[in-house]
Amino acid sequence: MKKTLVFVMALMALVSCNKVAKMAELADLVKVECNPEVLEVIADNIDADVTVTFPEKYFHKKAILEVTPVMKFDGQEVAGEPFVYQGEKVMDNFKTVANGGASITEHVHFPYVKGMEKSELVGRAVVKYKKKSWAFPEDIKIADGANTTYKLARSTGAYAPAADAYQEIVPEEVEAQILYLINSANVRSNQLSSESIKEYKTGVKDVMNDSRRTITGTDIIAYASPDGPEKRNNVLSNERMKSAKNAFKQVSKKLNTGSVETQSIGEDWEGFQELVNNSNIEDKDLILRVLSMYSDPDVREREIKNMSSVYGTLAKDVLPELRRARFVTNVEFQNYTPEELKQLVEENINVLDEEALLRSATLTDSDDAKLDIYRHAINKYDSDRAKLNTACIYMDQGKEEKAEAILKKVTDKNIEGLNNLRGVLALRDGDVKKAADFFAKDGDNASKANLGTLDILEGNYAAAAKKLAGTGDVNEPLAYILNGDLTKAASLLKNDTTELGAYLRAVIAARQGKAAAAKAELAKIKQSAELIKKAADDIEFAKIK
Repeated sequence: MKKTLVFVMALMALVSCNKVAKMAELADLVKVECNPEVLEVIADNIDADVTVTFPEKYFHKKAILEVTPVMKFDGQEVAGEPFVYQGEKVMDNFKTVANGGASITEHVHFPYVKGMEKSELVGRAVVKYKKKSWAFPEDIKIADGANTTYKLARSTGAYAPAADAYQEIVPEEVEAQILYLINSANVRSNQLSSESIKEYKTGVKDVMNDSRRTITGTDIIAYASPDGPEKRNNVLSNERMKSAKNAFKQVSKKLNTGSVETQSIGEDWEGFQELVNNSNIEDKDLILRVLSMYSDPDVREREIKNMSSVYGTLAKDVLPELRRARFVTNVEFQNYTPEELKQLVEENINVLDEEALLRSATLTDSDDAKLDIYRHAINKYDSDRAKLNTACIYMDQGKEEKAEAILKKVTDKNIEGLNNLRGVLALRDGDVKKAADFFAKDGDNASKANLGTLDILEGNYAAAAKKLAGTGDVNEPLAYILNGDLTKAASLLKNDTTELGAYLRAVIAARQGKAAAAKAELAKIKQSAELIKKAADDIEFAKIK
């Protein structure tokens, strides 16, 4: 009797085992879907949601199924955390699959390893029952991948040398003025022989004899002092304009003053404010506050007159200087031309001021020549911009330690571009947090571009596109591609002749299903071994090969 019972139990176990083994044999009945269908590397990580669907009556009530996600690439394998499921009668803590079937979504995560761009995600499954196990005959294909387009971001950091303020044409003025008596538009004879007029004539003659200076015209500008009714002062200013024009004809005899334009300003509140501000009047701050509080000229005048303690001083020392007409002859000074700057750098560099030196450095392609010019500007003018630009050259050359050393000598800590360069140094050193903090302190295009690049590297593509917009940075079109705005990206790349530009256009064409266009763009890449190698394995082009 006992032997019979043992035999029956063994037979039942065998039958049960056979049913469990059937789960492995019928693996094709298990449906697996992946989102995204093509894996993507974001911020050096691969994440996806895998949905496993078990059909009705597939899962044995006493079985355990262990599925291990595995990334297979370049002859290597990396296994992820396994998913474990159990039948209805298994008393364990795994996810239960009922006899009626189930659909379960799992999350898979893999840190990116170089080579995974040409990879395959599979599920390796094993069915377990008591102490026995049955492996699925083949790995379950889950997805291909992985897309690494974001790694096209140029992450060495964007920076630009400080600009110079050199002017090739320098505007100058030769000026004189004549003064009028109160409520008068008559030009007194003594005004035409004043020191102001004498200096004006001499100045114009000097300009006429200077080959580097050109007179472009003369403005005659008349004013009235801001005391008395505004309407009357406007009339008075206009009359002074006319009398000043007639007087100028006498002053400008034998002078080349160019075409003459006239203008009547009316009450000279700007001049009033300037004279008060530059005066020693005890209550000048109070007067200036009155000017800022009231926009109505009549109210301004009334309030100032109410300040009897100061009005006498104003009437004596300030207002008479505003009853005037100015003769302003406009002059253009031809500064050193680029050719002259180059010659002076070679022959007489000491005559160049800071701006001329900074401009001269832009006229050579030689790093050594630039560094020599910047060194001269630093030694002579302690030029912070020359220090910054020296650091930029060292950054170009990959000499980060030298760049950092010269940046420490910058005295103006608010100079534009300084924090950005410090951020680039931190970025190259691998300190992304420190780099971001520095970039956030500067508001120039380079800082915005660098913050946008960090967003690309961290997978924040919408934020990257927003920050990079309009910067002209090399990563701007890439940000639009990653954010799904292919039209905008294509417009930015339209005239890009670089091989990176061709690669990005190929990506756009491939995503749009334009195989011929993508292949044509890839054919333009002949010098960059990096891009040629990437194209060979890039999942972006899987459907056009």
